[in-house]
Amino acid sequence: MYVAGVDVGSTATKAAVMGEDGQLVGTGLSPTGANVVRAAERVFQEACRAAHIEEFDPTFAKVLVRYNPEGDRELNTRQLARLRTLSDWLHELDRKLLFELLVPAEPGQLEAVGGDEGRFDREVRPGLMVRAIRDLHDGGVEPDVWKIEGLEDPEHCRAVADLARSDGRDGVGCVVLGRGADDAAVERWLRAGTGVPGYVGFAIGRTIWWDPLAGYLNGSLERGEAAARIAATYRRMILVYRG
Repeated sequence: MYVAGVDVGSTATKAAVMGEDGQLVGTGLSPTGANVVRAAERVFQEACRAAHIEEFDPTFAKVLVRYNPEGDRELNTRQLARLRTLSDWLHELDRKLLFELLVPAEPGQLEAVGGDEGRFDREVRPGLMVRAIRDLHDGGVEPDVWKIEGLEDPEHCRAVADLARSDGRDGVGCVVLGRGADDAAVERWLRAGTGVPGYVGFAIGRTIWWDPLAGYLNGSLERGEAAARIAATYRRMILVYRG
């Protein structure tokens, strides 16, 4: 059983989580501000996240973040502050941060390309991703590995990887994110990242296992056949990435 406490002060709000042995396993700290309820919720969630990480003691902690540099400014600022807290805390404890960056289109951005999400992905999102990474770096967020939405131009991959590894971040890597897309799209993204310095692999899930697993669950595929199809697709993606 865990025990948690929150202290709302006039200037700062603190939270702490203790384990069964009485040891401190998670903390949270934030300016109180005008909304004391929001401050209490914020530090409580922060402390609980820290306690969860302490319990499992992982090498990496992963966050999925939706961040558009032209999006809601207040939300972006709030996210940056929380992500910096997590980044600093992980690195203080010699743990690594795996950062999945998604850049969803703002309505005006999508309208500018005629509502075509494919054009947004090809023409607009690459530049926004670079800006987002720069914002995160400027905000003190230091991922060790970036999960990057698929890019079709190797030069866009290079721009992202160069920024991710800029200013002494030589050990930082990028991996291609599958995003549940079809095989053809994922293979294009893998080829774009192949051989780009800083790209170190891929993180593809649903594209590999979704259809075979669905077939197994609905009875149209035997377990062995589903497993064989998953393995074959996985192997094909490895070969595509290796070029």
